[in-house]
Amino acid sequence: MNEEAHGQQDEPELLRDQVQQIVRHRVLIAGGLLAGLLAGGWFAYGTAATYESSSEVLVRAATINPYATNGVAVDKQINIGSERQTAAGNAVAERAAKKLGASAADIGDLQRHLQVTNPSDTLVLKFTYVGDTPKEAAQGANAFARAYLDYRETLTTGTVAKMIAGYKNQLDPLAQQRENLLDQIDRLQDDTEKGTALAAQANLLSQITELTNDISELKALDTTPGYVTVTAERPTEAEGLGTPMLIALGGVVGLALGLLGAWLRMIFDPAARSAETVARALRAPVLGSLPRVPDGPLLAAGRADGNLAEQYRSVAFRLAYDRHFADRRRLLVVEPGGEGATAAAVAVNLTACFAETGMSALLVEADLRHPDLADRLPQAPGARGPGWANGQADGIPWPGGRHIVVDAGESGTFELVPGTRVPHVARTLTSAATTRLIDQADAPNTTVVVLAPPVLSYADALALVDRVDGVVVVCDPRTVARTALERIRELIDGAGGQVLGAVLHPAQRKARRREGPSTAAPGPEPVLPAQPVTRDTLSSGTR
Repeated sequence: MNEEAHGQQDEPELLRDQVQQIVRHRVLIAGGLLAGLLAGGWFAYGTAATYESSSEVLVRAATINPYATNGVAVDKQINIGSERQTAAGNAVAERAAKKLGASAADIGDLQRHLQVTNPSDTLVLKFTYVGDTPKEAAQGANAFARAYLDYRETLTTGTVAKMIAGYKNQLDPLAQQRENLLDQIDRLQDDTEKGTALAAQANLLSQITELTNDISELKALDTTPGYVTVTAERPTEAEGLGTPMLIALGGVVGLALGLLGAWLRMIFDPAARSAETVARALRAPVLGSLPRVPDGPLLAAGRADGNLAEQYRSVAFRLAYDRHFADRRRLLVVEPGGEGATAAAVAVNLTACFAETGMSALLVEADLRHPDLADRLPQAPGARGPGWANGQADGIPWPGGRHIVVDAGESGTFELVPGTRVPHVARTLTSAATTRLIDQADAPNTTVVVLAPPVLSYADALALVDRVDGVVVVCDPRTVARTALERIRELIDGAGGQVLGAVLHPAQRKARRREGPSTAAPGPEPVLPAQPVTRDTLSSGTR
């Protein structure tokens, strides 16, 4: 339950950390925003403005009495779907082209600018026309509306004329027969024959009357196809979102793409980037973050700007109150990779801070591959240290013999055991003399700081882990990979040590490393295998 509650409490912190890491990619976010604004501006100014206007037509069927209630309703005689297809067809477009003064070749282009819709449950056709100018849009919509009504009225009138002509063709023979039958009746004397002729005359008269009534109804038919209920007018604004809205929309889309790119960069970026990520990878706190400083002396106490020295004092203060460091006061300072220049500065200044508190501080340069601290640190004139155990007694030229008292300015002095090039680094670091030297921290009010080469480049630091217990990792979070920090923690844990924390620093300009003097002839420098060194495997040669 406690772990679950702790995990729930960490979720907001993880979310804040992710947001901060995303915001760090300002170039991607700003680039996406700028690209979106440019795209919105291009769409706003690079595309021609269009205008849209609409006219509406109420469709009606041809009828004698539009208010009649008997029989089939007039509305039921209209198939509005067919009428919409007719309105968008070529016949109507040809008539509209004539009204607009366009040629037959422009009919297809006119139809592409037209849209005919029908609001649901109505007999209304809406003609929407899109033009390059307000005048063109209004004229196009009105022209198509009038063209549709003219075409439909022409069809209705033509149908009525054909029907009247057909009825007349049937009526003329019947009228001629009636005239002939009247002449015949006048000549007949017999009543029986005369009665038969009169009956035939009545029958012909009935047919003639029916045809005459049909013709009269057709002539009285109202062929009005419909009415224009809404006349298209010139629009006052162009269609679309408008220039400000397009630019704003482009900016929003660009910002979203920039944030997406920053999130992808964060996901696939192997670098730690933040102090929180470094702390999670090492499972240890961040003791401090150093400011960017120009090249100069290692000791921060000699600089005009005291901010760097205060940062080192803050780190030393936090270490002094760490339980693991307070038990043995042995500290190993390493970097993940590179040349170890920043680790050397951290080791030197932490030793000076411990000396400033009144401790007997000892700095051991265990970087036997590129020793250079003796040439880079000021020596106290005439000062002599107690002298440490001579390693030559064991046949090993280091760490015995030479020692230096370093003048740390206002922080006082501390002793330095400088590194020396040796033919066999692994044997030297695991020797009994090295163990006795580091054990000086067991004396009251004494602190020993050991500087080792980069832990992922050489296995030298792992050979010293079980002698010091407390390890401080110095790294640049923007260049070191998360997997590298996790690997360092695993190696130190496997060697029996513990990471006390990390000191962060910004990227420094690369400087050529100066070689220190060599007290032994240079020879081959074998490298320890890159695997954890445990307390058991080292105890036989060191204790």
